[in-house]
Amino acid sequence: MNKTRLFKQSLLAVTISLATQQAIAAGFQLNAQSATGLGRAFAGDAVIADNASVMSRNPAAMALFDKTSLSLGFETITTMIDVKDATYTSLATGSANANYDDAGGTSVAPNFHLIVPLSGKFAWGVNAYSNFGTRTDFGNSYAGGEYGGETEILSANLGISGSYRLNEQWSIGAGLDLIYGQGTLKRSMSAGLGGTEVVNINKADGFGVGFNVGTVFELNDNNRFGLSYRYTPEITAKDGDKEVKLPLPDMAEFSGYHRLENSPFAIHYSVQYIGWSDFDKLKFKNQTITEKAYEWQDGWHYSIGGTYYLNRDWTLRAGYMYDTSAQDKITSISVPDSDRQWFSAGFTYQIDEKSNVDFGFTYLMGKDVKVNESTQHPLNSAVELSSISGTTRADAILMGLQYSRTF
Repeated sequence: MNKTRLFKQSLLAVTISLATQQAIAAGFQLNAQSATGLGRAFAGDAVIADNASVMSRNPAAMALFDKTSLSLGFETITTMIDVKDATYTSLATGSANANYDDAGGTSVAPNFHLIVPLSGKFAWGVNAYSNFGTRTDFGNSYAGGEYGGETEILSANLGISGSYRLNEQWSIGAGLDLIYGQGTLKRSMSAGLGGTEVVNINKADGFGVGFNVGTVFELNDNNRFGLSYRYTPEITAKDGDKEVKLPLPDMAEFSGYHRLENSPFAIHYSVQYIGWSDFDKLKFKNQTITEKAYEWQDGWHYSIGGTYYLNRDWTLRAGYMYDTSAQDKITSISVPDSDRQWFSAGFTYQIDEKSNVDFGFTYLMGKDVKVNESTQHPLNSAVELSSISGTTRADAILMGLQYSRTF
């Protein structure tokens, strides 16, 4: 009886660490700032400035506006996560099939952006959008409950920014970000151990303050470059007396936009760096384990796109992005990750001289990844309490709708 109790307590202690690790992994970076950007795989988004949403990628680009501009909309993210050829093995219950058809879900990310020029040189703006968010659910009967379970991450970025035009070629900008994060996390041991609930974190939340800076260089009206940097802070999320410190990545982006004079076609591109290596471990308070190694690697986005200005009413766009995985040696059944490809298309319909509607669509295609996870006894690492192995794949469909207006 004492051995059974010791086994369950040991599994509980390690599962808390694994489960919390997977909670932040589910909060992968979202590109949910605008439907316009979604329709071109966010290629050139730090400098194109075709509506107010550009301030979320580069505050200096607000200097390109001479009228008050408003953009508001939303993006839906539907993830399709499958686990195949998977086996769960427990010291207490033996082996079991651990395949799962669809652990994904749908999230909705709204966005709002407002830019107000004050003069020929100054502009200010406010915005709200999400940089992180997702949901996975393996159900209550999943064989490897300490590796699956339910995870939901929501985030909101509230920002205020300003820009200044130095001369006809150069502009600079900077802003502050108030970041709110909220997460729900549920994990339980396998049915063979009674299905005991081991983690139940409901809407743990916290705040952090970050900043962003940027610059724009204009060769002329049809050729320009943008460079920006965003600092994202460590957020402390709390659920009652439970506390987890979550380090989030900084980001940097370089973009270009080029259109031949009197041509209806433009090409644009972006390279973005995401400093996921900052996420090396999690730190816990009032839990059995005080920290957990994570060891992610830095990520990169490479995107290229084209815009075709068909006529006064319609603008068409398309883009492609290659997105590198953040996970390195440590992988996860619950939150699979891999290098991904984005295939995007979208359009703008001009309602009148001051307002338009944008639609964007992306199919995000991941890769098959072999995953092996295990849980060792906290007092004797040579004793393996449980393990799971299999092949994961995560694809997604993203759709965005947006309304923009100038005043």
